[in-house]
Amino acid sequence: MVYVDDAEVQKHGYIWFHLIADSIQELHEFAAKMGLPAYAFHRGARHPHYDVTGAQRLRALQFGAAAISARDAVRIGRKINVSSLDINVSSTQLCLFT
Repeated sequence: MVYVDDAEVQKHGYIWFHLIADSIQELHEFAAKMGLPAYAFHRGARHPHYDVTGAQRLRALQFGAAAISARDAVRIGRKINVSSLDINVSSTQLCLFT
């Protein structure tokens, strides 16, 4: 399952949310289906996710992502086992959350 939270983090003039999934493969496949750029993946984050704008959040919901709270996003993210081999995205990244 893929989820998008309600974090509403304000940064760089936008409001941002987190796109997460039950597995890293499912997350990357969903993001690709949505047309999200690889740099939107928050590489090196404690919990694997894509940073998405409000418009992208709405699109994710239209594509079938479930709306969840930011607290639930952290809970789900903790369950994902990520190894360096699982992350196959561009090394160029815009880091929005620290």
